[in-house]
Amino acid sequence: MLSQVWDSLTAQPDFYFQLTLQHLYISLLAILIASIIGLIIGIFISEFKKPSGIVLALINIVYTIPSISLLGLLIPLSGIGNTTAIIALTIYALLPMVRNTHTGITTIDPKIIEAAKGMGSTDLQILRKIKLPLALPVIVSGLRSMVVMTVALTGIASFIGAGGLGVAIYRGITTNNMAMTIAGSLLIAALAFIMDYIVGGISKLVESRKESIRRIGLILLIAILLGAVFGIGAELFLATGKDNTVHLATKPMTEQLIIGEMLKMIIEDQTDLKVITTDGVGGGTSNIMPAMIAGEFDFYPEYTGTGWNEVLKKEGIYNEDQFDELQAAYNDQFDMQWIGMYGFNNTYGIAVRKEIAEQYNLKTYSDLAKVAPTLSFGAEYDFFEREDGYKALIEEYGLEFKSTTDLDIGLKYKAIAQGQVDVINVFTTDGQLNSSGVVVLEDDKIFYPSYRCGTVIRSEVLEQYPMLRAPLLLLEDIISDEDMARMNNEVEEQKREPRDVAREFLIERGLLK
Repeated sequence: MLSQVWDSLTAQPDFYFQLTLQHLYISLLAILIASIIGLIIGIFISEFKKPSGIVLALINIVYTIPSISLLGLLIPLSGIGNTTAIIALTIYALLPMVRNTHTGITTIDPKIIEAAKGMGSTDLQILRKIKLPLALPVIVSGLRSMVVMTVALTGIASFIGAGGLGVAIYRGITTNNMAMTIAGSLLIAALAFIMDYIVGGISKLVESRKESIRRIGLILLIAILLGAVFGIGAELFLATGKDNTVHLATKPMTEQLIIGEMLKMIIEDQTDLKVITTDGVGGGTSNIMPAMIAGEFDFYPEYTGTGWNEVLKKEGIYNEDQFDELQAAYNDQFDMQWIGMYGFNNTYGIAVRKEIAEQYNLKTYSDLAKVAPTLSFGAEYDFFEREDGYKALIEEYGLEFKSTTDLDIGLKYKAIAQGQVDVINVFTTDGQLNSSGVVVLEDDKIFYPSYRCGTVIRSEVLEQYPMLRAPLLLLEDIISDEDMARMNNEVEEQKREPRDVAREFLIERGLLK
């Protein structure tokens, strides 16, 4: 496995380097903001003791909110991406900074303060000349804990479309690529260790009895933080803030990563545009569409049935005869349009473990309904909330499972293979279907609608860059269901990179040299 991790790192150095820069930028900016705000709050509650209990209690309560929940709460306010991630990380980082500042100041020997007052020092002079210098070692200790925690926690930011090494972890899980997942995790651990070592070294200077050395340590700490934040920020801005740049989002699915690579390659080959891709946005459509509306993303691959039921909130089963109505509604409500339908139809299916299918002679969903009370069901999070998801399915077929489990989309096949669940929802183009020991049942009442995949793009972007239309149309009807399943399998089972699979397919179709 270690050799596979090394191969992954050396095969894509630019990919991991960019993710590392993004990770550092997000975490260090959160650390810088939390340090300033936390220091101010810590000083305030130390000087004015009455509100200290309330403030510390509130910060403690916020600290107990699960990170995923906090990100979800912030998305409606600040959208998805780096901004929301930085806000969430700043909130989490406040506790150690506030607590250590408060502890460092309030534990100073009162006799020292009394002596300073007796010598005629003002409160501000006492704070600057006595309290903060004496409390500095404790404050820096809190900063050290905060730095390690924040660098580690930044990995969760990829769930909401932010950058960082969490992208590698989440992408590895989605594509069944354990080497990539481990590589991302090891790099985060290495960053945390390096940052802890740097801050630990500086803390020794801060703890010196000589004021000049303490001052050097403090200046060095501030300089490193500011220099890293602004230096990396400038680098990332130069890479993404150029004109003639369009922003593409993909969902956390293997085939979306492959299609995203195809879109990027074909657009950059056929035009002078640069495509910036945000891969595997957690929550899929539910987070991507608000970002599209806000102009944070310009286009993304979507499925017609999802657009009909989840975006437009239409009732009933979608079929492709309604595509013109779907197109018109997107244009009227969102000023967006569908262009370049790839050809494959990735609809939902229900699969059971092979031994269970054989034990009960299961062929159809109706067969499953007879034994469902003895079985457990697992699906990705949004399946339980969709208009055409779990509730509609069990109502249509009279299903009643013994238990249900929320699973990450990249872990469903592992869960059923390990016997953690008996039944899962699947996509008909999943690459692991043929090698996972499951049986896909027949949708005998034709419950699931059509899910043809195509590009949804903001009309404003298409007007600004009309040259986008031609490359998008080149992908019209070039991918069959079998093609997509085969490409997914190459990534998930054969451990190939999505970009290599995408490039090979486009070359086969004569769309790339």
